[in-house]
Amino acid sequence: MSLMIRDLSSLHYTDNFWKTEKHVKECRSLKFDCNAKKKWRAITASADSSGSRSIDTINGKKINGVHVEGHSQSGQRGNVVESGSSSSPKHSYMLGNFVEDKVVYRQSFVIRSYEIGPDKTATMETIMNLLQETALNHVANSGVGSSGFGATREMSLRKLIWVVTRIHIQIEQYSSWGDVVEIDTWVDAAGKNGMRRDWIIRDSNTRKIITRATSKWVIMNIETRRLSKIPEQVKAEVRPFYINRFAIPTAQIDSEKIEKLNDETAQIISSGLAPRWSDMDANQHVNNVKYIGWILESVPINVLEDYYLMSLTLEYRRECQLSNVLQSMTTMREIATSASDKNCGLECTHLIRMEADRAEVVRARSLWQPKQ
Repeated sequence: MSLMIRDLSSLHYTDNFWKTEKHVKECRSLKFDCNAKKKWRAITASADSSGSRSIDTINGKKINGVHVEGHSQSGQRGNVVESGSSSSPKHSYMLGNFVEDKVVYRQSFVIRSYEIGPDKTATMETIMNLLQETALNHVANSGVGSSGFGATREMSLRKLIWVVTRIHIQIEQYSSWGDVVEIDTWVDAAGKNGMRRDWIIRDSNTRKIITRATSKWVIMNIETRRLSKIPEQVKAEVRPFYINRFAIPTAQIDSEKIEKLNDETAQIISSGLAPRWSDMDANQHVNNVKYIGWILESVPINVLEDYYLMSLTLEYRRECQLSNVLQSMTTMREIATSASDKNCGLECTHLIRMEADRAEVVRARSLWQPKQ
C-alpha cells in the first residue's frame, strides 16, 4: 500500500523545520517510493540537526530525561560522559545529569496517561519502571557502560550482567497524570560481591520526596545463568561512583525474612499465569517489574479499590523464562497504621512460584493503607 502525504501544516516540529518548507511542499502529493523515502529522511534529518528546541519543557528544562539550561552534565568522575560529546549515547533522551560531585545521577520524567491506573495515579509498575530506567541511564552515561544492557565494559567482555536480588520501595505520595518527577540514584558496595543501589523521587514542583527505594544487585553469567563473584576489573570500574548514603534509614528498611507461603497458609491462589513475549527483557528473562502485576493477581479487588499500596519488598529467588507457567499466592492480616485502632491497614505476604514443580520465583511483602 502506498502512503500519500496530504497536509503537513498541522504537524508540530521544531521551528527550524519550516526552513525546509519548500521541500516539504514537493512531497505533499508524492507517493512514498524508495527514492521519496530517502529524500524525506534527508529533509527531517536536516531539520533535526538545525533545531533542537523541544515542546516538552517545564520551567526551562526538558522532561523525560533531558535537562538543559544549567542542568547539563558537569565534568567527569572516572569517565563520566559529557553531554554532547562524541561518545555520548545515541539518543539524547537518555540523558540526565550528574550532581553532587558527579556520583549522584538525576533524571526527570513526566507521568503519562498510559502510566496511571484506575485511581488516576501512577501505578507501582510505573514507579518501578522509572527507577529501572534511571539506573540504566546512570550506567550508560557514566562512561563505563558498554553496549550491554546496564553492564560495564569489563562485564560485557566476561559475559556478565547485573541481576537484582531484593528491592524495597516506600511510597509517601503517588503522582498523577501530568506531574513531573525528579529521580536521584546512586550506588555503593554491598558486602564483598554485591552492589546496593538507592533512589529517591521528588515532586518537581514541591521538591518534596515522595518515594524512597533501595535494592541489592549481584552479577550473573549470561551463558551459564549462574551467579558470579564481581571481578576486580569490574570493581575498579564502579568503585569511583560509590557513595555511602542511604535513601531509607537502615532501621526503616524491610529486612525481615519473608515467610514462604504454601497451599495451607495462602488465603488466595491464582493459577495459570504465563509470561508473554513482551514480558521478556534484553537479558533474556522476565523483566523484574512484571512480577508486580502477577502479585496483584491474587490480591482481592476490594483491597485494590479501597487501599493504597504504600510499601513493597520483592525478593527474587530464581529466573522465569517464557515457557514457565506460574501461580500467585497471597495471605493478609490487619495491622495498625496509626495510634487509632480505627485506621487499620493490611500486611500481605506473597509468593510467585512455578506451577509445575512449585519452585519459588519471588517472595514479596506489601503494606496497604486505607484510602481517605
